[in-house]
This record gives sequence, structure tokens and C-alpha cells, in this order.
Amino acid sequence: MTFFRVLLSIVFPPLAVIDQGCGSVLIVFILTLCGWVPGVIAALVILNNPERWSRGT
Repeated sequence: MTFFRVLLSIVFPPLAVIDQGCGSVLIVFILTLCGWVPGVIAALVILNNPERWSRGT
């Protein structure tokens, strides 16, 4: 997880997880619509566990 990804997840969470797959982007987008803080938390969790949320699994 790079500094740019953390900054991007704070500013616009769905864009930070765009390479993690469609499901992750959709979850983060819906949570961001519900509130900014849940979207940021979900994006940071997804970015901290890339092997769990990757497209291949």
C-alpha cells in the first residue's frame, strides 16, 4: 500500500480500489454513498488485504 493509494482512498475511495475487481469497487462505492467514512474504511481494509480481495480468488 503506497502513500498515493492511501491519499486516493481518503479523497475518493472507489478510485483507490479500481484494480481490485468490480465487486470491491461496487461495495466501496455503495458505502461511500451511505457516508464518506464507511467508504474510506472499506477502501483501506481492501487495500490492506490484497490477496483476500483480489480478482483471482
